[in-house]
Amino acid sequence: MDYYKASDLKRFAEVGTFAPELMDKFFEYYGAVTGSDGALTKREKALIALALAHAKQCPYCIDAYSTQCLESGADPEQMTEAIHVAAAMEAGMALVHGVQMQNCLKQRGAL
Repeated sequence: MDYYKASDLKRFAEVGTFAPELMDKFFEYYGAVTGSDGALTKREKALIALALAHAKQCPYCIDAYSTQCLESGADPEQMTEAIHVAAAMEAGMALVHGVQMQNCLKQRGAL
């Protein structure tokens, strides 16, 4: 059984069934942030979103932003590079926490 179904993405608005005013506010904010060029182009925003979708492992977002990237003019090479940036960032964020481990080791006299 597939937990994630591509068709479920079309049902996203249903999340607001019991709090429609909050969902409306989310969609308003989301649209304002992603819906047009600003300091970043829609293409740049789509590439950021695609990278984040991979980092957070959201199949719905990966599908949506793969499409959005293509529609906004990004090519597969740019999309692939964006997800590599996300992967490198995640690796760095995990590794930098090694400083916390070293602090603990120092406190316990193991370093």
